[in-house]
Formats: sequence, structure tokens, C-alpha cells
Amino acid sequence: MLKAIQVLGCSSGFISQRLKKSHSGNGFSLISPNRSYSSTSSSLHSFLALKSRSSRVIRMFSTQSNSSSDAPSSSSSSSVSVHSAGNVHKIKFCQWCGGPAKHEIPDGEEKIRAICTLCGKIAYQNPKMVVGCLIEHDRKILLCKRNIEPSYGLWTLPAGYLEIGESAAVGAIRETWEEAGAEVEVVSPFAQLDIPLIGQTYIMFLAKLKKPHFSPGPESSECCLFELDDIPFDSLAFSSIFVTLNLYIEDVKSGKLKFHYGTINKRLGTGPSDIRAFTLDHHLQV
Repeated sequence: MLKAIQVLGCSSGFISQRLKKSHSGNGFSLISPNRSYSSTSSSLHSFLALKSRSSRVIRMFSTQSNSSSDAPSSSSSSSVSVHSAGNVHKIKFCQWCGGPAKHEIPDGEEKIRAICTLCGKIAYQNPKMVVGCLIEHDRKILLCKRNIEPSYGLWTLPAGYLEIGESAAVGAIRETWEEAGAEVEVVSPFAQLDIPLIGQTYIMFLAKLKKPHFSPGPESSECCLFELDDIPFDSLAFSSIFVTLNLYIEDVKSGKLKFHYGTINKRLGTGPSDIRAFTLDHHLQV
């Protein structure tokens, strides 16, 4: 069900780790910064305290964005973020009364909104939440080959848009059934990855198969379990999946699975197929 095109991005951040080319073939590996956060408490209080103490600017770059000239500067990202209020100019009519919309900054606000010229109501656009599962079985990861656009024919974790009335975990379980025909049990949250300029937030869960059975649904042409060293990193569908899998592999290597938070900022002018054209900013792990 994930049909949004991932485009545009900017770079800003204060904590993360840097990437380098890995010899294991999985795309990149993490270079630990001088300060270790492995002992950080998993409580929300410790998470927020860790964030507030962080003052250094260290960015997480993909293997194709090591050059500083490839990513926009922090100052340019602030400007882009302020003026990017979704696809507000595509809203031509009021969703309540059908009246024509005008596009301007309402009193007391900072962004351009669609305002009805008849009833005066303001249309606010909110981010979409994408939920999915990272399923491990016999030390292998279950991936689905997409049978729809965007990224047709590329591999992804089973994931899609959360629906009204669902919790994030329930939505992830449903998407896994729809795309991989697999019944799973959610083990724990693994990552939250924000992609602000396209209005998406990914929440990925670690999960396990209830039964060792899976089969492609209508949106998948194939489902397969991959050894960690055999994951097709050159044929992944989205940057969010690229990041999730690499973070998981690094956690497995370290012997401790963590919860990760980060902001994926795509390089300007890139699309969903440019899965390495990004920075991962604000990277926290607990």
C-alpha cells in the first residue's frame, strides 16, 4: 500500500553516526563516535535527556553522499523546511463546503495554507504514518519484491500506510499479511524514521513468524528469506528500508538490538530509486 513517492530533502542534524563502505557487502557500516550511548536507559526520560545534552553536529551519510558538496547545508535546510508546507497549492476547493480556496499565510501562523474563501476554514495537511515489520526467521530476513509503483521490482520490508482505527503494531501486522501472506507476532519497536519533506514517518517493528509460511500478496511478486550477507542492497525500494536493514545488521554485529530514531533527508531532486542519496540526521539509539 506504500505508493507515495519519496522526493526532495534537506540536511540538518545534531547527532548521528557516519557511514563508511562495508566489506561485508551490505552497503555501509557505522563508525562509532567518540561518545558511546550504549548504556543509555530505554526510558523516555533518558531518551529526552540524551537529546537535550547533544550539541555536536555529526551527520550520517550514505555511501554515495560522503562529499560535503552533495548535501545542502544546515542553513539552506532551514529555509526549505519553513516554506515547505506539503502540497498546499494542490488544494483548490474546500473539503467542507466546496468553495474555492485561496493560498496565503493565516494570521498568527508561518506557513502558507489553503483557506476557503466562503466559510473561512483552513485545510491543514498532516504527515502519513507508514508501519511495517522486520521479520527474522532462522537468522534470515523476510523481504518482498514490489509488484506496484513506485519502485516496481525492487525489494522492501512489508510495510504500508496506517489506517484509521489501528494501532501502529496492528497496522504493521496487517500490512505484513497483505504483502507477504505471513502471520507475525510483534516483538518490539525497532526504528522510527521521519521523512519530513514528503510528510512520512516510518515505524518499523521487530517481528517473528507465527508459522513458517508466507506467500506474495497482490502488491508483491515474490517473497523470500535472505541471509544477512545476501540482502540485495543494490535492489532495495526505499531509503527508509536501506537504513532500517543496515541499522539492524549493525545491531546484530554489536550483539545488542536497540531502538533507533532518525530523520531521513533526501538530497534535493532525487526520487525513491536514489536510495543512497540522503543523510540520516538526529540519529539516536537507546
